[in-house]
Amino acid sequence: MHVGHLLQLDSLRLALVWGDEGLLGHEISGVTATDLEDPTRFLQPGEIVLSGLVWWNQDDSRARTDRFVAALRSAGAAALLAGEETHGTVPADLVAACEAHRIPLLAVPSRTTFRAVTEAVYLRQWGDLSRRPTLHHALPENVRNDLSRVLERGPTPAELLDRAFAHLGTPPCHLLTSSGRTVARTASAPELTAHQAASSLHDTTGTTLRAGTGGTPYDAWHLYLPAPAETPPRVLHEIAEVMAQYRDHHDRRQRARRETADALVRLIDTPAPDTTAVDGALRTCGLPSRDTRYRVLVASTDDADGGATAADALTEALSHLPSAFAVGTGRGGEAIGVLEATADDGTSGRLAEIWPLLAACHPQGAVAPRVGVSAPVPHADGLRRALDQARYASAAAGSGAEGRTRVRGMEELSTVEALLAGVPADVKAVYTTTTLGPLLDSTSASHRVLLETLEVFLGLNCSWARTAETLNVHVNTVHYRIQRIEALTGRDLSRLDHKLDLRAALLCRRPPVSGEVQRAR
Repeated sequence: MHVGHLLQLDSLRLALVWGDEGLLGHEISGVTATDLEDPTRFLQPGEIVLSGLVWWNQDDSRARTDRFVAALRSAGAAALLAGEETHGTVPADLVAACEAHRIPLLAVPSRTTFRAVTEAVYLRQWGDLSRRPTLHHALPENVRNDLSRVLERGPTPAELLDRAFAHLGTPPCHLLTSSGRTVARTASAPELTAHQAASSLHDTTGTTLRAGTGGTPYDAWHLYLPAPAETPPRVLHEIAEVMAQYRDHHDRRQRARRETADALVRLIDTPAPDTTAVDGALRTCGLPSRDTRYRVLVASTDDADGGATAADALTEALSHLPSAFAVGTGRGGEAIGVLEATADDGTSGRLAEIWPLLAACHPQGAVAPRVGVSAPVPHADGLRRALDQARYASAAAGSGAEGRTRVRGMEELSTVEALLAGVPADVKAVYTTTTLGPLLDSTSASHRVLLETLEVFLGLNCSWARTAETLNVHVNTVHYRIQRIEALTGRDLSRLDHKLDLRAALLCRRPPVSGEVQRAR
């Protein structure tokens, strides 16, 4: 069924507001009704979106409307069907946004229900399938009964997936999370890396279907069939519903695990943890309490709901790794994870590879959480020390340059710059002001020149000639400026400790004072 077919259904009385012939020829894969301002995580490519525009207000900026339509575009929506009941008409700025992002826009009159539109789409799709008598049109009764019995005894997701597709010859099928983690796959499905799996979810040659509405932006489940589907959509939808039932049970278990993890986190997030109680809490979380080394991870955001978001992100990220773990919420609202560590496990490096996949799942315009990873520590006795390390590393991960990875391990704090990155901003500000003093006077042109000269001079390992060449001045001018800097700061740049003091102060004030300084390095 194509978008244009909707306009031919007299019973719906839909009106075309904007859309050219090419866009109206897009095939419809399904229907999603939503009034979320950012529905990206609930959409699949090819779906039409039904919205009553409850989120829209005439006093809002046009940027809000543009973000909504841009989200539809990024998700690959086939069209937007806007209900007229709430506002009486389709807002003009919504029309403009749809035209700018090339999303067909249809108006749904108040007398037409969204349910009628949804039923019309699926009835048309199933009607098309009914003209192909060699295909199955729904799960057979014996298959549904078998899957119900399997669900009752608590199967693994792989077992359930194989049983669901057995009557179809067990075609290749993956059950994937939004971040590319393989939850299960049929016996005939090839193994996929996380990056391959995440890309597959946007592959138009295969078939992707959301398995239920549960989960977070990071771990929502999707059925993915790599080959063009010969299985009717109705059958796939029924299998997806079975997997959604399993997901409900899974989510209940996850909530119970989160509660036990919260108890563990509360115990180690104290000045002097009771190691006996911590041992018991580790066992309750399914983690060995003795003869085991652990890493602690801290994930946090600056958002108001950062604790829940960070915990969801950290849980999904650690689920990509083979080691046992528990994730709870700390006193400061950040997510705290305890991960079983092995020698040279490269945890921070592996998380850095996974983190962009999670960031891509994050709601549009939001910033992914930052993560700090401690060094390995011996069992319960070292968890408090590891928590302090992870908090410091998390702060360092959050203060890097734009585009830099937001995962930082303690092993990476091997330079003065990396070490200073975790120092609180107010502490760095006081140190910078105390050390650089008058050089920070931005109203003085001469002081700005001196500050630039200092940064270039230290960045070039105190080379007089290279500094003069970079700044395009005579070397005697450099000598004069350095003397002025020493007089104003009370430092002697022939001494290593004083050089380090000034270098640290410059590193604490980012960004650099000019583009020339950056190039000099």
